[in-house]
Amino acid sequence: MLGRPISILYQQSRKRYSTCQQYLRTPQTRVAPLWDPCSIFTPRSKWLLSPDHGVERLMHTTPAGHRVVPFLLADIGEGIKEVVIKEWFVSEGDTVAQFDSICEVQSDKASVTITSRYDGVIRKLYYEVDDTAFVGKALVDIEVSKEDDSVGAEVQEGEAISVGRPVEGAAIEAGNFTLPKGKILTTPSVRRIAMEYKINLYDVQGTGKDGRILKEDLLQHLEAMKSEGKPSVPSTPVIGTAPVASSQPAGAPPVTPRVPPSLPASMPVILGKDKEEPIKGFRKAMVKSMSNAMKIPHFGYCDEIDMTALVNMRKELKAMAEVHGVRFSYVPVFIKAVSLALSQFPVINSTVDEKCESITYKASHNIGVAMDTSDGLVVPNIKGVQGLTLLEVAAELNRLQDLGSRGALQTQDITGGTFTLSNIGSIGGTYAKAVILPPEVAIGAIGKIQALPRFDAAGNVSKAYIMQVSWSADHRIIDGATMARFSNLWKSFLENPARMIVYMK
Repeated sequence: MLGRPISILYQQSRKRYSTCQQYLRTPQTRVAPLWDPCSIFTPRSKWLLSPDHGVERLMHTTPAGHRVVPFLLADIGEGIKEVVIKEWFVSEGDTVAQFDSICEVQSDKASVTITSRYDGVIRKLYYEVDDTAFVGKALVDIEVSKEDDSVGAEVQEGEAISVGRPVEGAAIEAGNFTLPKGKILTTPSVRRIAMEYKINLYDVQGTGKDGRILKEDLLQHLEAMKSEGKPSVPSTPVIGTAPVASSQPAGAPPVTPRVPPSLPASMPVILGKDKEEPIKGFRKAMVKSMSNAMKIPHFGYCDEIDMTALVNMRKELKAMAEVHGVRFSYVPVFIKAVSLALSQFPVINSTVDEKCESITYKASHNIGVAMDTSDGLVVPNIKGVQGLTLLEVAAELNRLQDLGSRGALQTQDITGGTFTLSNIGSIGGTYAKAVILPPEVAIGAIGKIQALPRFDAAGNVSKAYIMQVSWSADHRIIDGATMARFSNLWKSFLENPARMIVYMK
């Protein structure tokens, strides 16, 4: 060993043993004075002699360490203790970075995208799709570097999804991984749209923060493709087929191909086996809320509204809204009219505690709209309707409807409501017995609009567009006279839309 016996090195090293100890506690490559006899037992360590200013020194090399960290399901608020796994965005062996989406979960209140807090490699998934996961328990195991400062740090979850997957055919060994480069920042909804239209997101110019691709960017890219004549969804060629020569003689009139008959969808066949499944998600929330609702002493009040003036005005309102890219229906008018009436009857825009010992008059009109989704009944609400224009109410309703159809409503979208409308008429029916959603004290159910004969002011029979409404109220707080006056005011706004303009602020 460079001419010096190992015994001499051993004796000299003992004199400097305490000095060497501080170099041995960190698993990284270092040059230590002489030689530590205890380091020979360090796993996978290597010692090399190197001359430095005429004195032999030993170089100690140890590979960088990694460890597996359990990624726990954090508390997502609203007292939620368990969720259902709806979709995994990663698999075992995938490489992830901070803010990459791990999975989408469904609570009894909303859908939430869980994002990674660490940079590393997924080593284990603890649940399958549709399994129930519990707050505080591990979702996945992530292998991270021991020197990673992000381990243990709290990171706010975002919507960006950017999952790095290994190259096909290449294996990722333990302790040997690199993070993906050139990742795309966008939301799950944008990725789904891009997948449906077979769009490469690398071709889309993002205008959001850090180059994030927004939904508007993708829609503009689609419009550009259409203007260039490119198909938004490429057709799939049939492989292995050759063009068939036409057997029709020249000059003969073209033969119209026979169109196969269009048969109605058949009813599903009942095989005679019962199916049992757990109640979860929004249905589980409905069980709890409706069980509490039936403890409330309800009373009902019904009336009919002549919608003829509003039906004639809707065509003009719809055209104005389309200029701003907003879908317009009657519901925004119903919601705004309710807000104007609540300003005159604040007791109807109140909540009560569980024991009905105190009443809280709500300053904000957060009006909920019951929606029928594939996941069950959900009631998102529009916040602060009293300060919104009719067009702003319609735009917010569009947003909530789009999220509800995809099952992507967030917790803030479905909490904090003060009054609810149920547009049951969009499906069918005229009257309904609506059930109050605690802790609210009233709800309205709107029936379908029908063309019916009615007497006009001169006593002549004329065609009128009639809609029925059914109110339910908590009789512990609201009496029948108050509900009738509230309904009459709301009715006057719909039958005479010009009256609404006078009351709007």
